[in-house]
Amino acid sequence: MRTVRDESGRRYLLLKQSSDSSRVRDPETGEERHVANDRLEPVDGESPLETASRAVPEPVRAVVGAVHDDRSLGLLLEIDARSPVDVRTLMGAVDLCESDLHGLLSEFRAAGLIAETDVAGVRGYETTERGRAGLSALVAAEDEG
Repeated sequence: MRTVRDESGRRYLLLKQSSDSSRVRDPETGEERHVANDRLEPVDGESPLETASRAVPEPVRAVVGAVHDDRSLGLLLEIDARSPVDVRTLMGAVDLCESDLHGLLSEFRAAGLIAETDVAGVRGYETTERGRAGLSALVAAEDEG
């Protein structure tokens, strides 16, 4: 499997190649089709597994990449439920030491899942649209299952 792109820049997974055409799969839709080889070019620097991950919406990938375990996922869900929430309230509500809490908050901010905000004159956090979209999709997936 390799990552290729067509003339429009759309990325595909190359599944099989013959002398004239290649069978490719669109990672976002799962659709497979044949494309002439001269309409495809290899994509350097992107793993086919990275390309395959595009089947999952980007906000969900951001949440999955930022949370390490159930506690960190629970923290993100708690911030979303209380959003915006000040740091003191958050410290009193969760069972994390201050260092672990601030470490996770930094990771969530770096992933674009939460943003720092002012809550009644003190530092606080709120979920971003990206964070809300990722969490909503995960919760909706559970509701469907």
